[in-house]
Amino acid sequence: MRKLSMEELNRLSVEEFKSVEKSPLVVVLDNIRSLNNVGSAFRTSDAFLLEKIYLCGITGTPPHRDIQKTALGATESVEWEHMPDTLEAIEFLKKNGYTICGLEQVENSIQLNEFQPKAQEKYALVFGNEVFGVDDKVLKACDYILEIPQLGTKHSLNIAVTMGISIWDFVVKLKCLSSKE
Repeated sequence: MRKLSMEELNRLSVEEFKSVEKSPLVVVLDNIRSLNNVGSAFRTSDAFLLEKIYLCGITGTPPHRDIQKTALGATESVEWEHMPDTLEAIEFLKKNGYTICGLEQVENSIQLNEFQPKAQEKYALVFGNEVFGVDDKVLKACDYILEIPQLGTKHSLNIAVTMGISIWDFVVKLKCLSSKE
């Protein structure tokens, strides 16, 4: 066994990334405090070819050293937009045909592994503040509230981990759906 070289990884250039077909998925960050988490959102969005990131409220924006440190250049490939209010972003996305899914622990949430996205639909995944989670008003505006099943004592995942798990889950399910058509 040997590690693959950079050439063998067939990485896209920034220009190729911008022109290739994206997953029908965007990320909405609701008042994220940690710039490292913002950088992780960019890096994960790049890894899974997401359309765009909406940075809302107090969420930091590029260029910033702490975002760049975690994003490793993904701020150059992934499209992003800052919106002062998360509800404004949600309303905009709904008007543009997106189904809104908040990731949060609430009564009657749907377990992420049980949620089946529909082919030909576009989705926005909303991730909340590290301390307070997704704002209650934003949760009420969501079409679905999804929860990652957890078994240990903490029942709390870092937002970067939550993004990685849920985005991967959506991309895999959507790729499987499109291959069945």
